[in-house]
Amino acid sequence: MDEKLQTRCVIAGGGPAGIMAGYLLARAGVPVIVLEKHADFFRDFRGDTIHPSSLELMYELGLLDEFLKQPHQEVRQLRAFVNGHVVPIADFTKLPTHCKFIAFMPQWDFLNFLSAHARAFPSFQLLMQHEVVNLTFDQQRVTGVRAKTPRGELEIRADLIIGADGRHSIIQTRAGLKREEFGVAIDVLWMRISKKKDDPQQTLGFFQQGKLLVLLDRGDYWQCGFVIPKGGFDAIKARGLQQLQKAIVSFAAFLRDRVAELDDWSKIKLLTVQINRLRDWCRDGLLCIGDSAHAMSPAGGVASISLFRTPSRLLICWPENCEPVRFPWTICATCRRAANGRRDSFRRCRFSFIVTW
Repeated sequence: MDEKLQTRCVIAGGGPAGIMAGYLLARAGVPVIVLEKHADFFRDFRGDTIHPSSLELMYELGLLDEFLKQPHQEVRQLRAFVNGHVVPIADFTKLPTHCKFIAFMPQWDFLNFLSAHARAFPSFQLLMQHEVVNLTFDQQRVTGVRAKTPRGELEIRADLIIGADGRHSIIQTRAGLKREEFGVAIDVLWMRISKKKDDPQQTLGFFQQGKLLVLLDRGDYWQCGFVIPKGGFDAIKARGLQQLQKAIVSFAAFLRDRVAELDDWSKIKLLTVQINRLRDWCRDGLLCIGDSAHAMSPAGGVASISLFRTPSRLLICWPENCEPVRFPWTICATCRRAANGRRDSFRRCRFSFIVTW
């Protein structure tokens, strides 16, 4: 017999957008269940740049001091090599923020940190190995989700369903939400190459005759992003690993003595770059956020900024006596103003972004 649960909000997807949304709602006292299909957060080559604006949010939430005690790298300036010349790209030291740098932290460490703090709230639940496979409906209203679990199928009914299950979102598909695609001419090959003490300092990458090799300092290794033409990975594989190694060295000659570490295609991961958005992010009972609502370019880490900060601007009206079928609700998840259903008290809050159905 299928298991059934009831809660106020269920979130499909335990990435940055889903965990942040769950944290903020639980912080405001809203019962919330986050469903993540994997057994852990470990996935390599994910967005793990945390920008000054996102660090400012951590400060506003009272998490910054503890966050900065976690292992991470800090970059205050970015440079790039453009056709052999060093060119300044960004200087964060003049920003009016508490942290005047970009922090680099593996995404799994960030998600473990944030989910650990979310679990401190009694209204928060994170269920791993729970993959959302379908939605439930009452006429036109979304009323819940069905998920595959190690113990069988689980049905969870909730007043609000949040889809944060990424660019291949099952939520947006099952909800019948239409997506607009925008052309993008590139894909990215991600890989690791070991780092030595005498390597150049942190640089954004190497631009050469319209081509780009991104290098991100991860302490004991370089995370390398080799930008290729859209759909060109098969042709690159056909030419062989040695040709790819030569292409990398043509950008960054100091990697010549270790580029042979890329000795198998399994060490090279393809990121198929997408830029799209839903025409409508919501329907009655359902809201999509993050890549589920809008897949963005990885350039400059803008996608990770959006995934991290969008939930923090989510103000959902939720009066105490609200009928579950109709919205709006009122909870300022960041500043924790009382949920009294009065919008005027939230208009004065700079964290507020009102979503209504």
